[in-house]
This record gives sequence, structure tokens and C-alpha cells, in this order.
Amino acid sequence: MKLPSLNTQILIAAIVGILFGWFAHGGEHETALYGASLVGTLFIDLLKMVLVPLVFCSIVVGIANLRQHQQMHRVWRYTLLFFISSMLVAIVIGLAASNLFKPGAGLHLAMFEGAIQQFEAKSMSLPDFFASFLHGLFMNPFKALAEGQILAVVMFALLSGIALVMGGAQFDGLRSLFEQGLALSMRLVGWIMQLAPLGVGALLFKLVAQQDVAILQVLARFAAVVVGSTLLHGLLVLPLVLWLFTRHSPLWLWRGAREALVTAFATSSSSATLPVTLRCVTQHLHVKPEIAGFVIPLGATINMDGTALYEAAAALFIAQLAGVDLNLVQQLVVCFTAMIAGMGAPGIPSAGMVTMVMVLQSVGLPAEAIAILLPIDRLLDTLRTTVNVEGDMVGSLVVQHMTAVRPRV
Repeated sequence: MKLPSLNTQILIAAIVGILFGWFAHGGEHETALYGASLVGTLFIDLLKMVLVPLVFCSIVVGIANLRQHQQMHRVWRYTLLFFISSMLVAIVIGLAASNLFKPGAGLHLAMFEGAIQQFEAKSMSLPDFFASFLHGLFMNPFKALAEGQILAVVMFALLSGIALVMGGAQFDGLRSLFEQGLALSMRLVGWIMQLAPLGVGALLFKLVAQQDVAILQVLARFAAVVVGSTLLHGLLVLPLVLWLFTRHSPLWLWRGAREALVTAFATSSSSATLPVTLRCVTQHLHVKPEIAGFVIPLGATINMDGTALYEAAAALFIAQLAGVDLNLVQQLVVCFTAMIAGMGAPGIPSAGMVTMVMVLQSVGLPAEAIAILLPIDRLLDTLRTTVNVEGDMVGSLVVQHMTAVRPRV
């Protein structure tokens, strides 16, 4: 009997995990939850195991190959332009939806006083954030590799790739070693993906089974606004951008990206999903390895459409709860800060909470108010991470199209 494709197995496992989690909600199922936690954690740990060597080798090899084709400057330019533009569009959508539907109207901060008092926000000003961000870019490479500090790994890989190219023939042996390291990492990813249906199903079972329905009802309006605006960006804006530049249909994109999107939804981690994302864009969406090896790891660290949208919408939601009417200038500050915070947010579950404090403080809102969002953050994180990953994949396709060498007429 022939088994369904891996794509289909992952999709079926996701649906089964959600359904079983729904039935198990509110009951005593410690053994099932323990088993699901064990399987889900194993799957994420396996992805993290291969993450650092894969990121390092893919960026070094990607830069080396791009330099050989004199494409590096064009890829840099179009990649950063796409990332900044897509994040700005996402933020505008989040702000517009919050202004239009006003999810915080009728609710008050006093309703959440208990949660706020029990939560201690770690304050960080914008200058402190910039200093911390820059400090995180440059650190001992062995420490970064050992601790999985992806941003520092990306920076060291970028510099190593450029040095490899500038050194020319004397580094041919090293270049070949990195190419073999990339091939080895991708083979390991292929093996790990055989466990993806079990891992994805277990993670979604645990997520749904442990959700607090009561708090969801109180915050349902805000959750609906965030979900709706995030889906608008993921289902309409990004596919439209892809079609305008490459003429590829949304169905073609989602069919090829399904493994990565479902994994992102289940893990809520764009970093953990990165090995799967690279596999999808190179094998299913036919992005050149040198383009994918540069754009995807960089996107997983700085391109956070869903996170930036969420933080902008959440800032307005909390302002409405506090009875503060943010003017246009203050909303522009939120827009700018949310974009910077999105770029600096680590690709781990609920990382947006780390930088959310900075967004709130930029317009004088109480940082402790993010405690209101904690009960629903994990649920919303699944969707915004999925859009983050989709944005990276669309970006790689657009960059490949824009940097393609066209014949002269």
C-alpha cells in the first residue's frame, strides 16, 4: 500500500491533532499531554540540532555562488527592499484594522488589574534596544554557534562568505567543505521531516488542549481583528505581490510551501522552521540554492510581517483599553518602532512579547499591560509565525525574479 505524500501526511496530522486537542480540552489527560509534549519537543529539538550548521553553510555557500555571478549587490538591495516594504504594509494593515474596528472599545484596563499586577515588564528604551541589537550581531562565533544565537551566526556567515570570495582560489578547499556541509545538512533535514507528521500533530494537540476558553471570550474581538488582518496579509497581499512580480498563482505557492507553513503553525518558531523552509523553496518552489541560502536565513531573523502587524495592532488595542487616543504622529511612531522591533524579535515562540514592551513605551503606554495579551499570545503566535515564514518564501521568489539575468534585445 502506497502512503500519501509527506505534504498530505503533515496536513492530515495537523487536522487530527487539532480535533483531538479540542475533544481533550478541559479534561484530565496528563498522560496524553505528556506524550504529545515529548514527541513535539523531540521534533523541535531535531530541527534545532541541524539549524545552526544549515544556516551557516547555506549563507556562506550562497554568498560565494552569488559573488561568482556578480549578483550579490542586486540580491542585497532587492532582499532588504522587499523585507522593509512587506513589513510596512503589514503594519499599516494592523493599524488600519485596529482604527476601524476598535477592539478595545467597551473594555477597560481595570478588568485586567490582577493580571497586570502579577506581571513585571522588563523595560527597554529604543536606544538600549539598538545597543543590545548591535551587540547581538557581533559576538564570539564559537559561542554563537554553540548557543544557537542565530542573528550572530548569520552575521558571521555573511562576513565569512565575503572573505571566502575575496580570498579567491586559496579558499577553494574550504568552499568545497561548506558545500558538502550544506548537502549533509539538507540530507539530515530530509530524515527529520519523516517525523514531521507526528511532531506537528503532537504540538497542535497540546496547543489546543491547553487553551483557556474563558479569556478567549473576553479578548475575542481583539483576537478576531488580529486574525483577520493577518489572514488578509497572508492570503491576499503576499500572494498578490508574488503574482504581480512572477505570475505564479497562490495555489502554486501554497502547494509547494505547505510543509513549511504547517510546521511554522505548529512550532510558532520561524527559526525552528528554517530547515523546512529551505527545503520547500529549493525543492518545491525551485528557488536557486544561492538565492534561497541567502534570503531565507536572513528573512528568518529580520523579516517578521506577522509579528510587526500584531505589535502595531496590540499597541492600539491597549491604548483603547487605557482610554488614550493616539494621534497620527504617535501612530507613525508605533509604525516605525514595530518595524524595528519586528526585525529584532528572535524567531522563537512568543518572541513578540520581548519587543512589545518597547513598542508600548514609545508612545507612553503602560508596559505592564502586555500581561493582558499573554493568555492569547501563544494562539495568535501560530498564525503570525506562519505569515512570517510565508513572507520569507515569497521574498525569495521575488528576489530571484528581480535578479534574473535577462537576455539583451
